[in-house]
Amino acid sequence: MDALIPPLLNGTAQGALLLLAALGLSLTFGQMGVINMAHGEFLMAGAFVAYLTQLIIPSSDISIPVALPLAFVVAGMLGLLLEISVIQWMYRRPLDTLLATVGVSLILQQVALQIFPAQGVPVEKPGWLDGQLGVLGYEWPLRQVFTIVLAAVCVAALAAWLKYTSFGRRIRSTVENRDLAETAGIPTRSVDRITFFVGSGFAGVAGVAASLIGGTNSQMGAQYIIPAFLVVVAGGIGQLKGTVIAAWVVGVALAYFADWTTGSLAQVLAFVLVVVFLQIRPQGLFTVRTRRLA
Repeated sequence: MDALIPPLLNGTAQGALLLLAALGLSLTFGQMGVINMAHGEFLMAGAFVAYLTQLIIPSSDISIPVALPLAFVVAGMLGLLLEISVIQWMYRRPLDTLLATVGVSLILQQVALQIFPAQGVPVEKPGWLDGQLGVLGYEWPLRQVFTIVLAAVCVAALAAWLKYTSFGRRIRSTVENRDLAETAGIPTRSVDRITFFVGSGFAGVAGVAASLIGGTNSQMGAQYIIPAFLVVVAGGIGQLKGTVIAAWVVGVALAYFADWTTGSLAQVLAFVLVVVFLQIRPQGLFTVRTRRLA
């Protein structure tokens, strides 16, 4: 029993990080039909914001809380710029968005290599994340607990925004029937842009959390983009509760597979697990009415 607890807790933390990365995709892909392969680079941007914030505010106890909203805004602005310059011409053409954003992803990686060292730069964790939390005899690192709490706060904020605000109702109306929403006077272009801003902003928040665990480098976005897409598809495109459950399952599966095998083989096994699940239930865990992808 003791051998089962560490992978379960570590996998839950890993799932929380995947969830943070997948939240934005749940909006931009699930609700807007856009396959944004540059989403991982928005996560990378959030990680570098955490590093730059620590250069300005040396105290990590203060710099990390400051970096979280800054990373959200910076990544959100990058997403908004991408939507205005590229994506707005490609709605209803998901394969075109995939190809275009792959190019943007490569450009952003090269920009990061020109600005920061190739081996990456470290981000110091705050003093209040030192130590462990004892859970069933296992000393659980507080930085992992922080990732879970951060993911829970972001999910709750997004769910409340979508359900209880007027803009959330506009998003749902646009997703269900764009033409009718435009007839009702809803500015769907503004809805698209703000949705893309928010979805990209969550990637920046995920980048700050990821930097506390593994530092920063120009390739870090590629480590999360495919698992994040798998989480969104397995949970049910555009379905927030499905994304939460799928992220936890994939994270725990990765942790157990890594405990029994190697890290790279664990990712392959988790990918196979998701593919087998989608063969059985191609619509994912849950379904929701969304804009057609073709």
